[in-house]
Amino acid sequence: MIVWVNGAFGVGKTSTVRELQELLPDSTEFDPESVGVYLRYLLPAEDFASVGDFQDLAAWRSLVPDVAAALLAQHPGTLIVPMTLLRQDYRDEVFGALAARRIPVHHLLLHAEETILRKRIEEDQVERGARQWRLDHLDRYREALAWLEQDAATVDTTDLTPRQAAERVAELVRSGAARCPIVEQVAGGRDTVAAAVLFFDEQGRVLLVDPVYKPGWEFPGGVVEDGESPRSAAVREVAEELGLAVPASRLRPLLTDWEPHRGPRSGGLRLVFDGGGLSAEQQAQLALPEDELRDWRFMAREEWTALLPANKRDRLEAALRCRAERSVGYLEAGDAVEEPWR
Repeated sequence: MIVWVNGAFGVGKTSTVRELQELLPDSTEFDPESVGVYLRYLLPAEDFASVGDFQDLAAWRSLVPDVAAALLAQHPGTLIVPMTLLRQDYRDEVFGALAARRIPVHHLLLHAEETILRKRIEEDQVERGARQWRLDHLDRYREALAWLEQDAATVDTTDLTPRQAAERVAELVRSGAARCPIVEQVAGGRDTVAAAVLFFDEQGRVLLVDPVYKPGWEFPGGVVEDGESPRSAAVREVAEELGLAVPASRLRPLLTDWEPHRGPRSGGLRLVFDGGGLSAEQQAQLALPEDELRDWRFMAREEWTALLPANKRDRLEAALRCRAERSVGYLEAGDAVEEPWR
């Protein structure tokens, strides 16, 4: 398992983890910052010049779960990871990749008030530039605190020694109170067929969901299982993800899109169905599985255009055109295929 010790600079992660290793048997420490240092030797300098933090590099977010899994394979037990992680989409990407490898993650947040953090950072014996960089990150920590406190088990270190903080962390880990509920979305090597359903409110906005196992927003739906029809899969996924019992006869095919492989995730056929409008009563009944989805929201075009990746924006645009025209469309990699017989 992994014990991810999060928190702002100056909160005491390093000293707490040192004590924590004595309290958790068969534990080793892995600092993902070493992956960022290594990438400096591998990537062109301009890659780093274009980002404010090595966490902004897709390579870092991909390598950290791989290195963690390799270390656990070499030394089974507990891997303690002291790392400040303030972007929720990066959390989803890294933790989701660990869950796909069936590695449980316990997320701990060490916290102290900002005045205390500033004092500790200013007294720390580091270079002036490094000190200022850490101080500048306090604004980001303040902004991230709302989601961090919901996602992680919090330990206030204000009046605790490193040993006492480590004892609190160890207690939370042993009790399971800090374990992240996150579905194991195993990335397969073969192409898949997936079915999504579009639902709308009275204003015509489309319903999207926020997965906990990968960054960004998504359509309700999922992979079609062996021997299952795409429409049956759509009905099942809507029931599992939203708690809605929707008859198959209500789902009208809108679009088929062939998606190429993108990174570690498989490609394949992506089918989109029209689920129609949801009444206020139905919206009130929506229930999300906490290990899979964090939130749902009806979005107008200007909102989902900013939140969806390009391939899903193209798919949704095409699906909405088909809905307006009452037609069925076909795409390959998001591009419409010409229909020469017309």
